[in-house]
Amino acid sequence: MAALRAAVLVLLGLRLGCAAAAVPLVIWHGMGDSCCNPQSMGYIKKIVENKIPGIYVLSLKIGSNLIQDMENSFFMNANDQVREVCSQLAQDPHLKGGYNAMGFSQGGQFLRAVAQRCPSPPMLNLISIGGQHQGVYGFPRCPGESSHICDWIRKTLDLGAYTQAVQEHLVQAEYWHDPLKEEEYRKKSIFLADINQERGINETYKKNLMALKKFVMVKFLNDTMVDPPISEWFGFYKSGQAKETVPLKETSLYTEDRLGLQEMDKAGKLVFLGVKGDHLHFSEEWFDTTILPFLQ
Repeated sequence: MAALRAAVLVLLGLRLGCAAAAVPLVIWHGMGDSCCNPQSMGYIKKIVENKIPGIYVLSLKIGSNLIQDMENSFFMNANDQVREVCSQLAQDPHLKGGYNAMGFSQGGQFLRAVAQRCPSPPMLNLISIGGQHQGVYGFPRCPGESSHICDWIRKTLDLGAYTQAVQEHLVQAEYWHDPLKEEEYRKKSIFLADINQERGINETYKKNLMALKKFVMVKFLNDTMVDPPISEWFGFYKSGQAKETVPLKETSLYTEDRLGLQEMDKAGKLVFLGVKGDHLHFSEEWFDTTILPFLQ
C-alpha cells in the first residue's frame, strides 16, 4: 500500500511539474543595444521572469562581451549572426522541446530568419516588436542621434548600400530596401531579399515559417525611427516611389504567397498589434496585458 501511495505521488508530481513548466523564451535585441542592458533587454528579461515563475529566458549575446555584442549589431554580417544564433539554440538543452522568440527592432527580422532557416529546436511563437520585415528606406534617427556611428551609417547607405563591401559589413545595409531601385535590391541584398523570397521560392523557408503557431507583429503608431513604419506590419512603399505605402495584403509577397503569409493569415496565425508611442516605447502595463499572454 505504501509503495502504491508513493507511486501515485510521484506520478502526480510529474503531472504538476509538466503543467507548471513554462515554455522557454529567446530574446534578440535591436541595433545599438546589447543582451543585458538593464534599461532594455535586462529589464524585459526581469519582467518576464517575475510574471512567469520558473521560465528560462535566453537573451542572445553575439560576441564574447557586451561591447562586442553592441558593435556586432552594426558591423557583423546578419547571415553570420543568424548562423551563430542557430548554433547557440541547438546547443542549449533548455530549448530542445521548443521555445518562444521575441525580437526587438532588427532582432525581429533576424529571429524570423532563424525560424525560416533553423527549425530545430522548433520556434513555437514569434513576437516581433518593431521589426522591419520589409526593410527600411532611411534612418530618420537611430540610437544616439549625436553618435558618429549613426552619421557614418547614413552617409554609407546613401553612397552605396548595395555595393558588396557595404552589404557584407554593415548590418543596416542588409535590410536596406530602396523602392526606387527594386531590381538592384533583389539582386544584391544579401539578407532581406533572401528571407523575403525575392529571388525565388525556397520551399523550406516557407514550410518552416508556416510551422509557427503565431506570428505576432507590433507596430509603433508614432514611430519616428523606422521608415516606413508600416514595414513593422510587413507593408512597404509602393514600388517606384517613396511616398505611398501599401499594406501586406496588397504586396506580391502576400498575393503570390511566396512566404506562406497568406495561408498563415487565413489560419489565424498572423497577429497585428499597434501601440501608441515612438519606436520601442511602451509601458510595462501594455507589455503585461498584451504580450505576456502569448508566452503563457
